[in-house]
Amino acid sequence: MKKYFQFIALIPMFISCVKDKPQDVLQPVIQLTAAKKVYVINEGNFGSGNASVSIFDTGNTSVIENFYQTQNAGSPLVGDVAQSLTNINSKFYLVVNNSGKIIVCDAQFKKVTQITNLSSPRYILPVTNQKAYVSDYNANAISVLDLNSNTKTASIPCSGWTEQMVLIYNKAFVTNMKRNYTYVINTVNDTKADSIHVGINAGSSVVDKNDKVWVLSSGDNANSVLGKLSRIDPVTNIVEATYQFPTNNSPNSLCLNKTKDTLYFLNGGVFKMAINSQALPATAFIANGTKNFYGLGINPNDFSIYVADALDYVQRSTIYIFDANGNQKSYFKAGINANGFYFE
Repeated sequence: MKKYFQFIALIPMFISCVKDKPQDVLQPVIQLTAAKKVYVINEGNFGSGNASVSIFDTGNTSVIENFYQTQNAGSPLVGDVAQSLTNINSKFYLVVNNSGKIIVCDAQFKKVTQITNLSSPRYILPVTNQKAYVSDYNANAISVLDLNSNTKTASIPCSGWTEQMVLIYNKAFVTNMKRNYTYVINTVNDTKADSIHVGINAGSSVVDKNDKVWVLSSGDNANSVLGKLSRIDPVTNIVEATYQFPTNNSPNSLCLNKTKDTLYFLNGGVFKMAINSQALPATAFIANGTKNFYGLGINPNDFSIYVADALDYVQRSTIYIFDANGNQKSYFKAGINANGFYFE
């Protein structure tokens, strides 16, 4: 049976042609369809407590800019700096970095509990149905969560700013922004088992269709350290291939397409690279022009590409949707500093 939900909100108008600036149209009732939804994580401004989550309905292109507040009327706002959103065991885990908490919501995005006793959480990785790991900006450790009680139960020492994580073969590969290494955690006994040299400012990682782990390091422009992309064999923990960027820049936001055979990342524009390529792409697949691309996501339900333009970091972000060929299909407004996406 199809389910429909009604909400009161502002929605942006979608148009077939591209104009310089989208216009807001007041529409008293939004009816979400049974189609897949896209959740947009909006950081807000640091210290302002104006983080939010927007929701985009792929069925009728309607948008609710502050979906959490819509579903939790009378509750406190999300908090300060929404960093990431993950669905585990049919619950949403919204990591709020500077507020030191994770908000747990049900399938309708209604808050059921909150996880505290966290320093500065960044991302959450489900390890089993009962356990998850949380990376952290300044805890020098990975937090271990009990998903049944939604409480922190242990810590795994990992020095530096830990960031995104991927899971394969009972190993969690943990990127690190302040060290030259990606850590390998044994998920059976929750201990650090290895460190793999991938370069400074490694923040994003994926696992491709061949079960290879890819890690993207931004480098360090201030000290003339170039960024690089590394491919790791998760069985041996050995770096099989390294692709070094030719100039000082800041590649980030590594993603995979639906079939897990093509990498995407931001480096000003959107770059595209086959996993069997022998070299980094020389030119952008989608040029940014005057846009300030800040967040990237590839919809696993199709091959569409979602890119967030943070503009001046004060205005509400604009989300652009491109097809697999890089043609812009539409766009809509989200919250301030949209940094990423969760796709149903």
